[in-house]
Amino acid sequence: MKNKIALVTGATSGIGKACAITLAKLGYNIIATGRRSERLTDLGSELPKSIDYLPLVFDVREREKVLEILGSLPENWKEIDVLINNAGNAHGMDPIQKGSLDDWDAMMDINVKGLLYVSKAIIPGMTERNSGTIINIGSIAGKEVYPNGNVYCGSKHAVDAITKGMRIDLNPYGIKVMAIHPGLVETEFSLVRFKGDEKRSESVYQGFEPLHAQDIADIVEFSVTRPPHVVIADVVVFPTAQATSTIVKKD
Repeated sequence: MKNKIALVTGATSGIGKACAITLAKLGYNIIATGRRSERLTDLGSELPKSIDYLPLVFDVREREKVLEILGSLPENWKEIDVLINNAGNAHGMDPIQKGSLDDWDAMMDINVKGLLYVSKAIIPGMTERNSGTIINIGSIAGKEVYPNGNVYCGSKHAVDAITKGMRIDLNPYGIKVMAIHPGLVETEFSLVRFKGDEKRSESVYQGFEPLHAQDIADIVEFSVTRPPHVVIADVVVFPTAQATSTIVKKD
């Protein structure tokens, strides 16, 4: 019996990388996508030798490249069982009146349109087979709005709405659709948001223990190992110190 296949976007670091490794340990063959080829190569060295690995280098916001690459997968990689839409970023944290149009474009293009492009390439195969699992990695920013979060929160609210719409549209095909909405997870997220300001990025996670990427991967593992009649439709997960987007107990 051949291994099932999981596709993980944004797999070069953080949650995506942890999900790829976790699913590989479950016996899935892994398709990992990302913009940094050397990191995808490094990821391959961390995966079990018992599984097959296909690294794909592209930016999810580049529609034609996404559709071309995912539309021309080798025959033995076409039947994707699990799609983890993880690729996403936050850019800047300015009030709406001072926001950067480039930052806004980046967040909407990656977080929303990128998720849609990848999904568009993969879902038809799932509907044809009447089988599949889609897990969209959202954020607490998709459930709440906080100061200076404006467009980022908007993009993650869109992920939440798209996930719900997917679940309705794909219900006749027996496809499981879920979203995981983490609170504070210590990854490269804040470093990107604060545009490389390491001191400011590190301060976000000081004084409490944040979630780790593996915590999210553990939820993915639990979700994909449920019996066929069970879908973990929607999960919000915080570190114990966090109560809302803005309330965090720090030492």
